Amino acid sequence: MTRDLPPLSSLKAFEAAARLGSVTRAAAELGRTHGAVSRQVRSLQDHLGAPLFDKAGTGLALNARGEMLRVSVAEALDRLEQGWLRARDEAGLHVACSATFAMRWLVAHLPSFYRAHPQVKVRLSMTSAREMRREGADLVLAWDWLSFPPEEQARAIRVADVAFGPVCASRYAIGADGEVACRITHDFTSSAWDHWSARTGRTITGQREIAFPHTHLCIEAALSGLGVALVERRLVAAELADGRLHAPMGFTLFEQGMAAIPSGERPLSASAVAFVDWVKAELAA
Repeated sequence: MTRDLPPLSSLKAFEAAARLGSVTRAAAELGRTHGAVSRQVRSLQDHLGAPLFDKAGTGLALNARGEMLRVSVAEALDRLEQGWLRARDEAGLHVACSATFAMRWLVAHLPSFYRAHPQVKVRLSMTSAREMRREGADLVLAWDWLSFPPEEQARAIRVADVAFGPVCASRYAIGADGEVACRITHDFTSSAWDHWSARTGRTITGQREIAFPHTHLCIEAALSGLGVALVERRLVAAELADGRLHAPMGFTLFEQGMAAIPSGERPLSASAVAFVDWVKAELAA
């Protein structure tokens, strides 16, 4: 069936101009020139064979015919946008997490998610803990989510326990009083050492301290024998298993655990729900 409709671009231009009361403002919203939007509105009126606007000083005022069309077009564009967003959400999922978690755990485990959900495309943003909430992701995975704004904390979905412990090369010396030559910290989550001390009642003090912007670099520094780093046990499972690192004080649970924080107030898409359920089960395993 052939639909008797004008071009969608002219309907969008008309709706924006009608809603904003200005071709100039409509052009700015649509990212078009004033002339292009004006031509589209004129084309729509020519297609209809009747005016939709009356002159009102230097601006535009909808006439009765234009108001009737505006309501219909706005409703149709809203439904079209909602349908598009639902289709997009079902087809893809944008997940943000720290670069270290992505490289050392998530990517290696993703094949099992794709086997269970082959229709979902996961797009990863790997950034520092400080920056990853700005990526516009559908979900953010983080263990330090209690430092997030209250409205984001309220949306958090706990997905796993996390346990942190000091790790170092096997021959690295740690004094009986917890003194070491070098304590390794993370630029953006340096409070982790304080949190660990509060949970364990123990301290690691360094004659000097060196910081890195990613946990991956902290782990590499510990592997090289540079000092003692505080890391989550999953991230160094391979190095602990083959003896390249050891955890002389074991690992301690951090009560907040890891959480998935949805973006905005929209309900989770089916893809996001599937991913959250999968990551819970995979981290538990």
